[in-house]
Amino acid sequence: MRKFLKALILVPLALVIIVFAIANRQMVTFTLDPFGDRTLAFSLPLFALAFILVILGVILGGVAAWLRQHKWRRAAHQLEYEVNALRAERDALKRALATGPASGQGADLPRIAQRPPAA
Repeated sequence: MRKFLKALILVPLALVIIVFAIANRQMVTFTLDPFGDRTLAFSLPLFALAFILVILGVILGGVAAWLRQHKWRRAAHQLEYEVNALRAERDALKRALATGPASGQGADLPRIAQRPPAA
C-alpha cells in the first residue's frame, strides 16, 4: 500500500518536472552584479536555474527551521539528563530497600509518616 501511494505521488510529479524542463530549455544569463559587469555571469537553461533556486530555498528553509527549534532541543536534552539522574536515584533506592533494614543499611532511610484517612 505504501509503495502504491508513493508511486501515485512521485510518477505525476516526475512527469510535471520533465514537461517543465522540456518547455523551459532556453538559455538565460544569470548574474548577481547589479551594474552589468559580465565577469560573474553564467548562462544555463531556465529549468536548471529554477531547480537550483528551489533546492537552495529548501536548504535555507530547513536551516531556518532547525535554528528556530534550538530551545526545544535544549529543553529535551535537559529533561533527558534529569530523567537519567532520577532513574539512577530510583535504582539506588531500590537496591537499598532490597537489602532491607534488617541488615542495617536501610535503617538510615527517611520514614514518611502518613496520617490515616479521614472517616
